[in-house]
Amino acid sequence: MISVVILTKNEEKNILDCLESISWADEVIIVDDFSEDRTLEVSQSSPFKKKLKIFKNKLNDDFSYQRNFAMAKAMHEWILFVDADERVTKDLREAINTVLIDDKNNPKYNGFFIKRKDFMWGKLLAHGETGNIKLLRLGRKGKGIWQNKVHEEWVIEEELDTLDGYFIHYPHPTVSEFLSEMNFYTTLKAKELYEKGVKVKIWDIVLYPKGKFLQNFLFKLGFLDGIEGFLFAILMSFHSFLVRGKLWILWRKK
Repeated sequence: MISVVILTKNEEKNILDCLESISWADEVIIVDDFSEDRTLEVSQSSPFKKKLKIFKNKLNDDFSYQRNFAMAKAMHEWILFVDADERVTKDLREAINTVLIDDKNNPKYNGFFIKRKDFMWGKLLAHGETGNIKLLRLGRKGKGIWQNKVHEEWVIEEELDTLDGYFIHYPHPTVSEFLSEMNFYTTLKAKELYEKGVKVKIWDIVLYPKGKFLQNFLFKLGFLDGIEGFLFAILMSFHSFLVRGKLWILWRKK
């Protein structure tokens, strides 16, 4: 038996496709950060509404808090975290079902990493920092906790493995949306680093973005993804610049 958790905030465009990809789950928990669009209306009128449990909870710039809140609401032993802009593929579903069957006969693992592939601007990116990403998203309830306010991670210290199959991720349908979300997340990250006492030098602001571009476009072969790979490398370099620039400004204001 498995519970699926989805965090939402203005995900009207994504939520129905996401729900369809996890329609096989025993329970679906949506924790909504007071969406201002039709996210909840679409969810509640979907063919999967009988499986839904919907909670409204303020994010307060802390994604780990939101995920831990959701985990506490789950009824079943296994929990799968899916973002609203992700889809569970058929191969991944089969791999998860195998885990659940095997666990009944021989409990061995407490968590599983899941690979993810990004589909951006009409193309599946096979390289760059997202080309070989895997995330700890399937775990046993009561094992581990989510940590970090942004770019959060599920920390389970006991036996882990990696599943076959993968999520398909549909982030940032347009460059303008990418920039808008980047502004939000870099502000949170800079604030988190500031609260941890991390300081930044002027050469960090200059050199880190350059290194980020080279890492994505050259060393991780982003150039093989063509113009989409180049654009992604540029934007992630700008992401690195914004985090450090905002962190520098926070220290200047002190």
